[in-house]
Amino acid sequence: MKTRRDEIAAGLAEVERRISEACEAAGRARREVTLVAVTKTYPASDVGILTELGVRDVAENRDQEAAPKAAECSGLPLTWHFVGQLQTNKARSVVSYAHVIHSVDRLRLAEALSREAVKAGREVVCLVQVALDDDPARGGVAPAGIPPLADAIAEAPGLVLGGVMAVAPLGADPGPAFARLRELSSALRGDHPGATVISAGMSADLADAIAHGATHVRVGTALLGRRKPFVR
Repeated sequence: MKTRRDEIAAGLAEVERRISEACEAAGRARREVTLVAVTKTYPASDVGILTELGVRDVAENRDQEAAPKAAECSGLPLTWHFVGQLQTNKARSVVSYAHVIHSVDRLRLAEALSREAVKAGREVVCLVQVALDDDPARGGVAPAGIPPLADAIAEAPGLVLGGVMAVAPLGADPGPAFARLRELSSALRGDHPGATVISAGMSADLADAIAHGATHVRVGTALLGRRKPFVR
């Protein structure tokens, strides 16, 4: 009978195969792409198994789940990523455990994160979340808003501008959206050469993202199986 470790190991092996094949097809080295395991709705025990299997980057998208899980896993050698929509009143909590926040899409949020990072004596990497469609519920700043927000993050105490993040539009070919994100990333690096991160691609579209320059892919379902609804 398969153990949970067996299931996760098989999922990880398949995801690694897909990433490696996508890198080869794109003429890129495997080391150029970081796998970020999205562990939302999964228990801390799964995070422990992933760590044992060599994963070092994990992500959550809801603070009320992420904070206690990060605390439970505090002894593990992990980089914690926050990838969900973030309200300013959660800034203090998220800054307490997240090393990278992918979803910074407005000045007020950047200012709140900066204040809390300074208070906590931490330095947090922030990515500008870019809207590649017209759905405001999915978050993100319009492309024209990237430069001023990026400048503000780069100048904010306690924050480091890491690059950009986006989610592909629903029901559309992700390729053109990821190509657009790559262009926006290139323009951003003209002003901020160190902002090299392109966080794009999930379980279904990671190959398209890697083909268009993604440096970080956010994978949950393909690694850990279908999620259960999160209950508070």
